Amino acid sequence: MEKRALGKSGPRVSAIGVGAMSFSNMYGPTNETESHAVLDAALELGIDHIDTANVYGMGMSENAIGSWLKTRGSNPFTIATKAGITKDADGNRAYDNSGPHLEAALDASLKRMGLDRVDLFYVHRRDHSVPIEEVAESLAGMVAKGKIAAFGFSEIAPSSLRRAAAVHPVAAVQSEYSLATRAPELGLVQACAELGTALVAFSPVGRGLLTDTPPDAARVQDSVFLKSNPRFSDPNLRANLEITDRFRALAADMGSSAAALAIAWLLRRGDHVIPIPGTRSVAHLNELAAGAELALSDADIAAIEAVLPVGWCHGDRYSDAQWHGPERFS
Repeated sequence: MEKRALGKSGPRVSAIGVGAMSFSNMYGPTNETESHAVLDAALELGIDHIDTANVYGMGMSENAIGSWLKTRGSNPFTIATKAGITKDADGNRAYDNSGPHLEAALDASLKRMGLDRVDLFYVHRRDHSVPIEEVAESLAGMVAKGKIAAFGFSEIAPSSLRRAAAVHPVAAVQSEYSLATRAPELGLVQACAELGTALVAFSPVGRGLLTDTPPDAARVQDSVFLKSNPRFSDPNLRANLEITDRFRALAADMGSSAAALAIAWLLRRGDHVIPIPGTRSVAHLNELAAGAELALSDADIAAIEAVLPVGWCHGDRYSDAQWHGPERFS
């Protein structure tokens, strides 16, 4: 599989990675056996980048990775994890970007996975009470200690990236990016390219909308996240399924699965873009990986964007509650 740089001076990793939120129960019930099967299949496919976080299943995802690594006895993956999401005294979602909190969370993540360090450590959400320059300094200190090889930020604006990068190189920014979510093209794709920062694209198949088996109303109810998401609530869901039927038909005409075509389109957005689809299914992982092997012509890109033009998707990508934390920009 093609390799791409995870930051200006970072390692070269597979053009797509595995988003390990699917190793928790966020998108439906799962278990370690299923997660281990996905990790085994990833290696066979040449996928060597795994992305997780301490809050995915409240440690469940990291524990699954750790138990897999323990049985193997070595680590063949470039591993990223995240921290910064916490709860306040009343149990409400909150953010803490202080150095002591981030380092303590990192230490707990390392213990769950049985690692001495991670290759990439993200601040999962910004805590605006701490200047991002100060956060970058704290993270640089963890690099100096050898606990992390590099750091990044999730769901930040281009202006925040530039402020952090003025203190220390930022290896990666993670953002939702797909044919269904084009907002990163309003500055983030460009800023990452300019600064040598990888743009790690999560939900690259639109949380299932851009696949041959999109979530129906029943499957949506099995997902903690989707059942409160505007794009997966009627009438938006019905509209989105009808529109993406045209994309599925186009993919079939091109001899591809919809998921592979969505991944191939995203890889054409820039050499610094690295999609990290998540899945509980080995068969679906094979479809996703096939996208890295598709060579799309300019005519193919035009055909894709004709059936899914900018702004086609009905409903916001987050509910009001889910928007708590990500930085909006335009």
